[in-house]
Amino acid sequence: MGAWLRHRLPERVDVTQMLAAERFVYDTGLPVAEEHAYEPHTFVWFHRDLPEETHVPGRIHVVHRDERLVVVDKPAFLSSIPRGRHVRQSVVVRLRDELGLPELSPLHRLDRVTSGLLMLATERRWRGAYQSMFQDGTVRKTYWALAPLRDDLELPVVIRNHVAKRRGMWQAEVVPGAPVNAQTEVVLERVVGDRGIYRLSPSTGRTHQLRIHLAGLGIPIVGDPLYPTVLDIEVDDFSVPLQLLAGELSFTDPVDGTHRDFRSVRSLPLSAD
Repeated sequence: MGAWLRHRLPERVDVTQMLAAERFVYDTGLPVAEEHAYEPHTFVWFHRDLPEETHVPGRIHVVHRDERLVVVDKPAFLSSIPRGRHVRQSVVVRLRDELGLPELSPLHRLDRVTSGLLMLATERRWRGAYQSMFQDGTVRKTYWALAPLRDDLELPVVIRNHVAKRRGMWQAEVVPGAPVNAQTEVVLERVVGDRGIYRLSPSTGRTHQLRIHLAGLGIPIVGDPLYPTVLDIEVDDFSVPLQLLAGELSFTDPVDGTHRDFRSVRSLPLSAD
């Protein structure tokens, strides 16, 4: 088993030390030993050592909490789920500990650099019903973005195209001639100096949809590190937040039929703290 673990795990995992400390265990809870015979179809469990993570500034506001749901207003730069270099610095890991909810899990996606509302299920048993709403498009989502003004742009406008993101690529792209899979209504709500605050109402949820749609109109969102140009910014640089806010969630609760309406406590322009 020792030889198999060294073969399967990356070099940064100190297999010898972890075996000696009995940190690998079988399903039964018994520790794995160096000399144990390898047996196929065997599950081995362990907790990997986590590197130190830079603290992400900004507060997670709990907007609503009940038996089934937790709705939070997250700051920019905080991942929704543990991923890559961000494990402890994620909404799920922070709140599972702070709220004492070990099964807490997000019901939809929200980019790390996007601020605003994220809805989570308190327990596994509630996930299916609420996730289905997002998959079926029955949740009304409203975003606000700070972006440049264009005198020649006729608004409101509904953008309909095909957005795709290839694995390993930073940017998503519009695929000409492909079936429509992304739709966003864009409305200019008010002018702030030489910029506008736009209300965005997506009826689909493609990766980077809102960011690529505004960039395609020639009004890229202020602070966007990817559109229209990929900028060389360190992952722990929190100085310039993306000016995109997931501002409202509205839906009919699939469990009890009540109307639910949640609004962000943040407003544009977003600060770096």
